Amino acid sequence: MKKYHHTDFSDKRTLEKFSSAFTLSDMEIFIFPELFYPLVLANIMSPVIWEWRDDPWFHNIEKKSFTYKANRIKQFIIQNFVFNLDLSTWGLTTKTQEVERFSDYIDIEMLRQSNALFGYEGDKYYFDIDIRKHFGLDKYDSDIIPYWKTETVEAMTAFRHKENFTTGGGECVSLSSLYAATMFVVGRVPLEKIFLIATPLHSQNFVIEKEGLITNNRRIVTKNMWFNGTSLSAKARRALENEKVTIVSHISGYIHTIYNEATIDQSSYNMFCERLKDFLVTSLNTHIFINFLRFKSRFKNHFQFRCECSGKYRYILLEKMFEYEHNSKYNVSAEMRGQLIQEIEGDEFHLSPIQGKIMLNELEDILDRNPGMGLEELERKFVAASGSEHAMLIGEMFSEIRDFVITIPRLPEGQRNFVHADYPEITVDDTREQITGKIAHMAQTSELCNLTLYAYRQMDVIDWHPFIKAAIERNPVCYTELSDKTPEEVYKLLLLLENYSIYDSKRLSLPDEVWNFRRGDGLEKAVLMADYLLLKYPGEKVSLNAAGTTVTLEFRDHSYEFRSEKGLRKRMEISKGSYKIS
Repeated sequence: MKKYHHTDFSDKRTLEKFSSAFTLSDMEIFIFPELFYPLVLANIMSPVIWEWRDDPWFHNIEKKSFTYKANRIKQFIIQNFVFNLDLSTWGLTTKTQEVERFSDYIDIEMLRQSNALFGYEGDKYYFDIDIRKHFGLDKYDSDIIPYWKTETVEAMTAFRHKENFTTGGGECVSLSSLYAATMFVVGRVPLEKIFLIATPLHSQNFVIEKEGLITNNRRIVTKNMWFNGTSLSAKARRALENEKVTIVSHISGYIHTIYNEATIDQSSYNMFCERLKDFLVTSLNTHIFINFLRFKSRFKNHFQFRCECSGKYRYILLEKMFEYEHNSKYNVSAEMRGQLIQEIEGDEFHLSPIQGKIMLNELEDILDRNPGMGLEELERKFVAASGSEHAMLIGEMFSEIRDFVITIPRLPEGQRNFVHADYPEITVDDTREQITGKIAHMAQTSELCNLTLYAYRQMDVIDWHPFIKAAIERNPVCYTELSDKTPEEVYKLLLLLENYSIYDSKRLSLPDEVWNFRRGDGLEKAVLMADYLLLKYPGEKVSLNAAGTTVTLEFRDHSYEFRSEKGLRKRMEISKGSYKIS
């Protein structure tokens, strides 16, 4: 693969953006939303996901229904990746440092209104939980914030080599990008149907297939699941219920809540908005009403249910039925209620109606007789059936029913300056080689494709300045455990690490990846040592010479040699803020 495109890195913003394509922290993606989709394409280019096609778990998956594919992919991801948001994985930075870094590119007050780590608290839910305490930041000075780097599929897979991990791992943006790539490569879902949604504290995808599908961390949520009232769906609903959407990213481009210019195809964005809003709305019927009562437990205590046993009516508290539901394969829904009742102990039933409790049967009759009726009219009928003494309760209940059956997502407004951006025409019938070729070929005309090569770490094609900048400036973890050691001690430790890169061919790990996963090619180890030396001795400089199979690092009057399988050739003079590469 030849070098297709020269990027002008004399522009500070351009260098910062392309350097961010390697570390891909939540903050960097927020500032540079054009970075979001390149990670998806980098994962699609990766041989790792294409190997999954041959896994017995996915045998003949291309012949199956969309629902089958989605569930199979979900289970594979659950089995092979854990959600990881540990603060020590990628290290910490400070608000002061990040503000200084990005102050030329974004209004800091707008940043505070849109980013959780700078002041946004996502309405009452996130205010109540105290964000910093929730993420374990309360033990640090209030200026401290995490990097929360987004991992490539290679780094996610490599978590199995990290202490206390038995599988792969990754944070929510990583899982979002992984799901998007896997849905395309393994599930054969066209990229045009996959949208990535970022909120200040979360990332998920919306797949436009059938009624729609949301991927949420390792899980998937169908429309039925969104309204099923379980704890899982409650967690899935939080982001869209409590947070505004900051970025929607798509193969055609992106739209951002604070930037007036949007590159996403306008018709694609309009379709996304319409389909997502349809997904988040349902009508009230008996099934949804039971799900609501399961979801809002304080209301179910006010209901009783009448059933007929051996020709006689018996009555039971609805809360008792929900208790039995927890340990049964049956539930309170109308379809399974009969089987559930057979499992309930006889002494739980009353022979007469329970005083002060609303009869569920009568309200379900109203819903069955009035399909599609508006909530206001249903509320009036519920009050009439329940009695005036319950009018206040019914009013409170319907206030929450409205929120349950209608979620209004706070999406970026569509009144933007939509600007066309070139993107590759990739289909589900393309091979990995064809996709890689299309992306590489378009790198000279498409920033999306150019950034993808950087996120992919294709070092024999790209300029090394952004990589070295990222390695030296934003990889604190490797230094944390090495700071008290001498250069000779660090060199010996690095030689003991397995001499194997988590990336194939001419691609390189960052220093923190090498240290976290305790393995790396000699060139990667040399860059890690350069990072350590410049952090320990900030006024010094190091020279690094990659000459095919050997890499030599020179510092002061010492020389350190590493063995490399990458076959890359570069000479570098590196000091704080200065990276001379030839």
